[in-house]
Amino acid sequence: MTIARKLVFATVAVSLVALAACETAGPSGPGKAPGSAVEGSWMSQDGVAVSTLSAGQFSSRVIATNEVVTTGTYTMRDQRTIDLNFFSVKSQQNTQATCLLVSASQMNCTLASGTQFSLIRRA
Repeated sequence: MTIARKLVFATVAVSLVALAACETAGPSGPGKAPGSAVEGSWMSQDGVAVSTLSAGQFSSRVIATNEVVTTGTYTMRDQRTIDLNFFSVKSQQNTQATCLLVSASQMNCTLASGTQFSLIRRA
């Protein structure tokens, strides 16, 4: 896997983590809070990709090409821990990540493979 693909994959995974923080118990459950701490746009630390989290769904795209690279869902394990499940368009594989909302503007995530990454809230 090339460095660029690894970067895109990590960025997508981070986006998924952000998305997971939006929803815990479905449309009417306590985890769905409009304007919650994770809804919105989150950028990879390298600035290559951006992920959009909204109402339990997410998508990640490469900024330079606007190419969608991941799609998936998220759930909140608790107020700061987000579980992501997503599909990578590039690798054609499903994967999982767990993220921790460390501040209003940063999430630290770990893929099932052990790879770590961070997402930064996009203004």
